[in-house]
Amino acid sequence: MLVDIHTHSNHSTASHISVRNLTFGEAEDFFASNKQAFCSVGIHPWHVDTFSEEELSKLEMWAKDNRFIAVGECGLDKHSSAGYEEQLSIFEKQITISEKSSKPLIIHCVGYFNELFALKKKWNPTQLWIIHGFRGKPELAAQALKAGCALSYGEHFNAASVQLTPIEALFVETDESELNISEIYQHIANAKACKMKDLSAGMHLLNKMSQR
Repeated sequence: MLVDIHTHSNHSTASHISVRNLTFGEAEDFFASNKQAFCSVGIHPWHVDTFSEEELSKLEMWAKDNRFIAVGECGLDKHSSAGYEEQLSIFEKQITISEKSSKPLIIHCVGYFNELFALKKKWNPTQLWIIHGFRGKPELAAQALKAGCALSYGEHFNAASVQLTPIEALFVETDESELNISEIYQHIANAKACKMKDLSAGMHLLNKMSQR
């Protein structure tokens, strides 16, 4: 079974499971329903300017639901209209929710990797931090892995970074790609010189979450 750890579409099939990243509007409808699916919800660094305390409270409440797999995407982005300190404040509040709910973080990071790794050391979290859509060079991948972060790769990736990422720290995603998740898995397996079935971190994570 393939796992798409981060997608903005609902493409779950008999051969793979999607963890769909919901907007707050979508989450309102989803958690008011009896639909059975996996999802993630978070306050993106691009949306920090419109953040409200009510949203934070809702996020904390939804995180208690078994269908809620991860907090995010959330993080830090130099291209956000919000300043670093403002982004940091919202990000750290979501780290707190991740820790309280025992749910991993799906992280969006652009231009603030040193700051992210410093935060990882400061918080020493019990929950997994997954940097999604990772396209960085192997030097950055090595830093992220040394800091204890997992890496999620999508349609565009650096093959050398994939090669040095341990199987247990390697996730696969479609994000906003129109490619099928199986195609992305195959590309990454080719770069990793392994079989698609070996890319099992996503399944291991879902199994771990379902046992709680």
